[in-house]
Amino acid sequence: MSRRPEAPDETKDDTSDVVIVGGGASGLSLAHHLAATGSSTVTVVEAPDGPRRPPERTWCYWERGTGDFAEAVSASWSRLRVHGTDGRTIPVDPSPLRYRMLRSTAFERLVHSRLARSPGSRVLRATADTVHDTADGAEVHCTTPDGRTLTLRARHVFDSRPPRSLPPARTQLMQHFRGWFVRTDADRFDPAVADLMDFRVPQPRHGLAFGYTLPLAPDRALVEYTEFSRAPLTTTAYEAALAHYCRDILGLAAFTVESAEQGVIPMTDARFARRTGPAVFRIGAAGGATRPATGYTFAAVQRQSRAVAVALRDGRAIVPAPHGRRALAMDAVLLRALDTGRIDGPGFFTGLFRRVPPERLLRFLDGDTSLSEEWSIGLCTPVGPMLRTAVELPFLSRRSQPDPRIGESPR
Repeated sequence: MSRRPEAPDETKDDTSDVVIVGGGASGLSLAHHLAATGSSTVTVVEAPDGPRRPPERTWCYWERGTGDFAEAVSASWSRLRVHGTDGRTIPVDPSPLRYRMLRSTAFERLVHSRLARSPGSRVLRATADTVHDTADGAEVHCTTPDGRTLTLRARHVFDSRPPRSLPPARTQLMQHFRGWFVRTDADRFDPAVADLMDFRVPQPRHGLAFGYTLPLAPDRALVEYTEFSRAPLTTTAYEAALAHYCRDILGLAAFTVESAEQGVIPMTDARFARRTGPAVFRIGAAGGATRPATGYTFAAVQRQSRAVAVALRDGRAIVPAPHGRRALAMDAVLLRALDTGRIDGPGFFTGLFRRVPPERLLRFLDGDTSLSEEWSIGLCTPVGPMLRTAVELPFLSRRSQPDPRIGESPR
């Protein structure tokens, strides 16, 4: 449809069935699944280049088969390892699952290309200023990179931007980390095996810490230092921890740091609202897709996005819970037990990997297990401290939490 020429500062209106605010993992995943159904016109509002646009991120997840985004996968592993504080190695065979890594730039390029070939779908570079309901849907008021204002109207708006503050919670820890993409002077890594948790690093007084190594080639890997605790570290402290892990534990000797990434993921039993108005919904980490006890988000985003796309195709506007009630209840118990120090974090996780079949445990971490499977896993945990915590939780009040300045989850 042709439009008349407009002045640079003039407001113009645009209408779609769906507007998605935010072009990260959750926003683009929903756009991809909506385009696949072909039942809705879709506009993705994506931040222009500048301070509002996040740096490149890494997303990891378990998956069967080839998956929707195989073309953008930068590495995958069929074997995993966990290292205990005592130095013992636990081999983990996740078959039929594979552990996959996506880099945000490749993922965005792939989804953008698919949306460009999908009639009725588009990506708009603009800053979303306000979102509000209207009598017959919702509006998103935007500012384009050249300073013009733009009003987008839609029957439904899905907002993936992080909230200004986290909802009240009984427990809030943070999964905070810094990672180096390193290149070594010789072949030091086995590209077929990823180290999921390495507890040989010094443990903090409160919480737990582990190394995380994803080999990309015999001489290249992403190496991270991660803590579950109440507050993040300084960049200097992360750098010192990474240097110790690379040199003294991995024995890398000479290596070059090619790039770095850093992040904070909330680990909280807060209740995230998935609907903020009759036609406005929250998705992704903003809508509670981050698994509280692990920080993983990407797989839950895919489940949620598929369900939203099917619902809209069938004439229903819903955003289902990304995690079941049982999973959230178990995570709340674990977070409280970790926060109080009732359980030893490294011992808890290494115990699970030693005693639970790997494929079942990984499905559990993704929230894809039955009640009987969860019962069997629960019996492999420190039952006394966990039961004491479960009895205590209903009597604890939810309190407002400090803002950890989170962005989109890197997991």
